[in-house]
Amino acid sequence: MKKLFSILLAGFMPFLVYAQAGHIMQGIGAHNMSMGGAATAQPLDISGALHWNPASISAFDKKIFSANAGFFFSSPELSSTVPTPGGPMSGTTKDDRGVSVMPALAMVWGKKDSKHTLGVSAFGISGFGVTFPESSSNPINMPQTMGGFGKLLSDYQLMQVGVTYAYKLNPQFSIGVAPTFNYSALKLEPNPLASPSPTKGYPVSERASALGFGGQVGLFYNSGKGIKLGVSYKTQQSFKEFKFKSKYLDGSTAPEVKFKMNYPAILSFGAGYSNDMIDIAADYRFVNYEKTDGFEAKGWTSTASVKGFGWKNMSVISAGIQYKGIKKLPLRVGYTYSGCPIESQLAFFSTPATAIIKNAFQFGFGYEASKHVTLNAVYHHGSSGDGISGPLLSPMMVSASNPYGAVPSSSVSYKMTTDLIMFGINYTF
Repeated sequence: MKKLFSILLAGFMPFLVYAQAGHIMQGIGAHNMSMGGAATAQPLDISGALHWNPASISAFDKKIFSANAGFFFSSPELSSTVPTPGGPMSGTTKDDRGVSVMPALAMVWGKKDSKHTLGVSAFGISGFGVTFPESSSNPINMPQTMGGFGKLLSDYQLMQVGVTYAYKLNPQFSIGVAPTFNYSALKLEPNPLASPSPTKGYPVSERASALGFGGQVGLFYNSGKGIKLGVSYKTQQSFKEFKFKSKYLDGSTAPEVKFKMNYPAILSFGAGYSNDMIDIAADYRFVNYEKTDGFEAKGWTSTASVKGFGWKNMSVISAGIQYKGIKKLPLRVGYTYSGCPIESQLAFFSTPATAIIKNAFQFGFGYEASKHVTLNAVYHHGSSGDGISGPLLSPMMVSASNPYGAVPSSSVSYKMTTDLIMFGINYTF
């Protein structure tokens, strides 16, 4: 059994890299999140407008500041099964990472009767982290002395700063542009991007960081009679390479590892409708993983490190409704559906991944505390449904008929739920 676990070790580690990376944040700020993230054609708050459609900030004719903070809880479970001479051995490990904080800051400078609107934003738009402790029952997380992998840890953040300009072509049509500047950081224990040592295994990497840039363009149409339309395109956010400094478990220095991981291009279409009592918003997004560095390739290198992850393109549908019938207390309900970019035969490379969150439900509200101050809050719950599963993979078992090295009679599966509580404050000058 130990020999089999050692074979699997070479193939298991890649799951850690993209624990949740590639999950596109469904909303920014408490207001936008409560609408399911739909904002491409319905600029109800500045955070959602700045993030999803730069042209739509032309809807604001005052100077507004917004600050939000969310507390994110996730409950991922990692399960595995391996064949043994005495029969299959199976187990499950639960994550013990705890709470993550999600920040969002935004400012818009609007002026009545002006054709020009400016905005700046600083959003956490992507992130993940898992901490699976050692286990005596789950084969994958057994101590390395017993042929397992021990504790598995990952930590990733992506912060994006945008500078936005919108111009009103006429009272109905606006265009907008936003150059974006990014900072990302990634820590891995152990690091599957490195080629393993035959005697020391995969090394543990220190946190590495990378800077990136990109842009976004958008169009916004407001009929003035309730109907609104919008479209935006966010380019692939191109990053420099992560450069990992690593050490093996015995403390010796491992060779430096480089890896380029971009954020995918996103095309968004939206429609909205507003009257005195309600605001309705619906968005469709196309996420282009198949042309994104770090996601496009798949499989193994000749030295048993990860070559790529083979994610498919993904669709996201967001919808929300705001009821304004209660004075100073708008109520909001939102829903988000996400497709899965992971093929079952490649599920091993991406386990666990928040990209499998299939259904998300939100309920939120605002409170107009004064002429200048509005408070917002939202509660989110998401579920991966049945989760995703596939065979364990090992580069030592790759052949012409088994290109990814699937291990017979083995499996790895992952599922999770997510919960978020977020609060925000808007100040209108």
